[in-house]
Amino acid sequence: MKLKYFTFLFLLLSFFFSCKKSETSKPTVKQELLVDLSKLNNEIVQFRKLVANNASQKEIVEQFKKSRLAYKKAEWAIEYFIPETARFMNGPALDEMELEENRSFEPHGFQVMEEMIYPEYNSESKEDLARELNIFQSNIKQLESTFEAITVSDDYVLDAIQQNVFRVIALGITGFDSPILQSSIPEASQSLISIPETLEKIDADNKSVSELRELTKNAQKYCTENNNFNTFNRAVFITEYLNPISKKLKTFQKEENIKNVKKSSPLKPTIETLFDKDAFDVNAFVLSKEYDFTKEKAVLGEKLFYDRSLSKNNDRSCATCHNPEKAFTDGLKTNVSLTGMNLPRNTPTLTYASLQNAQFWDMRQLDLEKQSVDVIQNKDEMHGSMENIHAKIQLDKEYVKLFKKAFPKTSKPEAWQIQNAIASYVRSLNSFDSRFDQYMRGNKNVLNNEEIEGMNLFMGKAKCATCHFTPLFNGTVPPSYSKTEHEVIGTPNEPSGKSLSPDKGRYIYNKMPQLVGAFKTPTVRNSAVTAPYMHNGVFKTLEEVVSFYNKGGGIGLGYEVENQTLPFDKLNLTVKEEKALVAFMKTLTDKKYQ
Repeated sequence: MKLKYFTFLFLLLSFFFSCKKSETSKPTVKQELLVDLSKLNNEIVQFRKLVANNASQKEIVEQFKKSRLAYKKAEWAIEYFIPETARFMNGPALDEMELEENRSFEPHGFQVMEEMIYPEYNSESKEDLARELNIFQSNIKQLESTFEAITVSDDYVLDAIQQNVFRVIALGITGFDSPILQSSIPEASQSLISIPETLEKIDADNKSVSELRELTKNAQKYCTENNNFNTFNRAVFITEYLNPISKKLKTFQKEENIKNVKKSSPLKPTIETLFDKDAFDVNAFVLSKEYDFTKEKAVLGEKLFYDRSLSKNNDRSCATCHNPEKAFTDGLKTNVSLTGMNLPRNTPTLTYASLQNAQFWDMRQLDLEKQSVDVIQNKDEMHGSMENIHAKIQLDKEYVKLFKKAFPKTSKPEAWQIQNAIASYVRSLNSFDSRFDQYMRGNKNVLNNEEIEGMNLFMGKAKCATCHFTPLFNGTVPPSYSKTEHEVIGTPNEPSGKSLSPDKGRYIYNKMPQLVGAFKTPTVRNSAVTAPYMHNGVFKTLEEVVSFYNKGGGIGLGYEVENQTLPFDKLNLTVKEEKALVAFMKTLTDKKYQ
């Protein structure tokens, strides 16, 4: 009897310890990442062999696609935890610039390789491609070393996965990182694999994990069945597949009591989807905590915005050029200076201006506070004096009262508060209530078929969303939104397109050849009511704008624009497609301007 008892006890303990061993031996998120990086390295090794052995272009292209699919599997972690290295593995094939030090770095990675192997690949490209692959492999080693050293906690894992869903929406399915081969759809599918696989490492028994497994499986199936880049229905994919995945991730977070990551991000940690009405936090773009937006500051800022005494001759206010009825533009090609001469540039909208990291067409100021001072003190625009304005305000009882409400910690108005108040008013001008926004939040009846076709063109064949990123539709790069991009598009000087605009753009302030003719990428939101368009107001209609891009920008028109960042091949949009594209852009108009 005792023998049976001890035998049973031994078997029970053996089972218990084998279970414990099985649980502890289950790979962690970090270990799984290192496995994925090893697989990526293996693909690059094979890639290098093919190049060394003079493989055909077809073999090279196929291996390139396999390699980038392996990268996409781990992209959620690479981009989130080590963005500096990621930039040189799958970033744009454009020079990386450090304007403060007036220097630039040549690009590296998949997009550079893509240009080397397609549409042509020859022996001249072989040496450069081998060099790129060598650099890429070095970057993999850097990733491995970093991941081995850092802590990958559950809160950061979940945040990284959510960010990657947003990346797929805003960059993945638009062709942003596959501009030539247009292999974005299968790559987007690959990016989703890591969602359930990674969350299983946190809690495999959670019901939401199994639901996410099903959601991602369905999304991948949709990609497989609809893998043509130009015909892929992004409106359906986002609303019926990616948004539900995003919401379920938030459900999983709540069920697991995983805290939000504390960071300064324009995306609020509470959002369920990228299209939530209150998804963006304007305070992520302010100088410091004391500059944070408040309603009281905005009320004060609105009064200052319409106050003509801010100008030298008391005859101009901010609203003179930024008319609220025209979405805070003026409807003019360019406005007129105080001396009666035309100003050199078109007046941009102030709506959504707070959701970018640079102001003015030439991006010469980084924040709205400096932007307001620049205009007020500009001798051609308002020619005011901040010192005189400050002195006047301190003698105005109504202003003093409003300043006290807006800045209760100070005893009297301070000069910096004038700038901050005006900037705060501008920060209040983001509505996110257009018909597009309503559609993305579930109202399927608010857009017609032509407008949906236009959205798919905007995010696909027409390549608009590779510069005007969804859902801000400006050049602030998602999902970190830490950088606002410029573009060189070769804008003509007159509608006939006979000559190039002589305006040097960013080059005026940063003498780097890459910046000649570079201008900030503005938002397309409210574009239906902010004509005319471009930095010089050269185009009167959206139809003209679309036609310009369809022809391939300045190079397409025959100009010499060596540093053009806009793809210069014709888009080959049909008349019907151009019309649909314009129809979609009109859906981005805020309710108050409809």
